Amino acid sequence: MNAATRIAFASLLALALAAPVLADHHGNKKDIVDTAVEAGSFTTLATALEAAGLIETLKGEGPFTVFAPTDEAFAKIPADQLNALLADTEQLTAVLTYHVVAGKVTAADVVELDSATTVQGSDIDITVSDAGVKVDDANVITTDIMASNGVIHVIDSVILP
Repeated sequence: MNAATRIAFASLLALALAAPVLADHHGNKKDIVDTAVEAGSFTTLATALEAAGLIETLKGEGPFTVFAPTDEAFAKIPADQLNALLADTEQLTAVLTYHVVAGKVTAADVVELDSATTVQGSDIDITVSDAGVKVDDANVITTDIMASNGVIHVIDSVILP
């Protein structure tokens, strides 16, 4: 990894460390679902997880790594297509599990990979460049949001298997 890539990664990591969702003032870490809900920018993701019946799974022991699309990422999908996806449990489950990797893969681990196998079964491509880290065509915008059962990396687009 060259110096510019290290600086880009360090900048992303600094953003993650500054994110208010990281702090739990009582010393207890919440699970991935509760952490995402508390952040306030993942309401569509939470709705989708509920529609697919995946809430309890992601509240489970894990560990899991979730590449979590923001509400803005979901907003890039035309409303009729998003509504159709939310209504198709099988397709929705495939899309959502494509955003999850079994195990705890931190940002330091991600930058050493060129792909990762998702819970859905397909591999996601990971690209590290001077511009930052991409998972398929999505930019990783915040890294290493720790939860009691894994880690969340925030992405700016929904990725599709």
